[in-house]
Amino acid sequence: MRGMEPLHESMLDELYRRDSRKVFATLVRLLGNLDAAEEALQDAFVAAAEKWPVQGMPANPAAWLVSVGRFKAIDTLRRQRRLVAFDEVAERAENIADETPAPGEPELLEDDRLRLIFTCCHPSLSDDARVALTLREVCGVATEAIASAFLLPAATLAQRIVRAKAKIRDARVPYEIPAAPQLPERLSAVLRVVYLVFNEGYSAATGDTGLRRDLVAEAIRLGRLLLALLPEPEVQGLLALMLLHGARGAARTTADGDWIPLEAQDRRLWDVTAIAEGSALALQALQSRRFGAYTLQAAIAAVHAEAASPEATDWPQIVGLYDALLRIEPSPVIQLNRAVAVAMRDGPLSGLSIIDALLAQPELRRYPLAHAAKAELHGRLGQTAEAHRAFEAALALTQQEPQRRLLRRRQDDLAH
Repeated sequence: MRGMEPLHESMLDELYRRDSRKVFATLVRLLGNLDAAEEALQDAFVAAAEKWPVQGMPANPAAWLVSVGRFKAIDTLRRQRRLVAFDEVAERAENIADETPAPGEPELLEDDRLRLIFTCCHPSLSDDARVALTLREVCGVATEAIASAFLLPAATLAQRIVRAKAKIRDARVPYEIPAAPQLPERLSAVLRVVYLVFNEGYSAATGDTGLRRDLVAEAIRLGRLLLALLPEPEVQGLLALMLLHGARGAARTTADGDWIPLEAQDRRLWDVTAIAEGSALALQALQSRRFGAYTLQAAIAAVHAEAASPEATDWPQIVGLYDALLRIEPSPVIQLNRAVAVAMRDGPLSGLSIIDALLAQPELRRYPLAHAAKAELHGRLGQTAEAHRAFEAALALTQQEPQRRLLRRRQDDLAH
């Protein structure tokens, strides 16, 4: 114990933010139940708030929290003896193993959060339930924040999470990483969820904060764990994609949190180590010839990252990569991104004609970035009135405050 070190409330808050989901995932493995683990986690932090100011913070706070949470859960089971047969309670309590490392011992090599993410991405759950459950249980994102990102009422999202947990409990879904034969079929759902977690951190759908570095770091960490577990090309591609986008993090926002578009970013702030690692992973995945959409997106990000300036970007190569991506994963958003690349390669009129056709599709009419791209191209052509109208359409659909501020700035620039 560090008995001489005073415990400040901010230290406990920081520990909760940094380690609570790690502790939670281990408690899930020990207790075999999401709700029981959440209750044990809260009980453990309450105990920490009571004991640590007097006794000092332990040398291994996470292990202490797991151990205390485990004992709290056992006590809860024993208190149920009036409602449940004693033998059953005793058996359940005895089955809660204490696998936390002793002080100085290394932690278990198999990451409990990776177990948990495979559980949250179980095939019996819908796509929306998998994403919501992973964001809530693996990453600790508040239910209200997830609901806002999904454009759903918080009560609706909360019910979705409750139903997903009930399905896991009733189907007795094991809290484990699938065996090798089942891994590939389960992998696509897990990759999708990891990427959605990354996107929620890299470009949150709504709110005042557009960049959550903790979620970006968590998604990249999960990507590394997946690659160690299953070194497949698309796992390489996803990790490469996240590294390459994440490398621009320091240049993407001002000190006030406002967005800086790619062409205006100070490229000296880009993380060259992450770019080198991401580019190498993308190349390895491409050379395997068993790559998919994540790898092609990573290749596009690598072309951007390797350009010394916006003018030096190899736009013909990017258009070609988007063509290949559309063959694998045709979607309106990818078509929009390709249109922007065509505009950079062939001029704004060429891109604008594609975007106008895309905006006839219902999927893109309510997508703010489609209207923003249209506004930018009208602005480049000197068509100020059309650009203003397109910016207004984009602003009406945008819920993320940093993005709204960027759109207003771009709109104001039309007058200069």
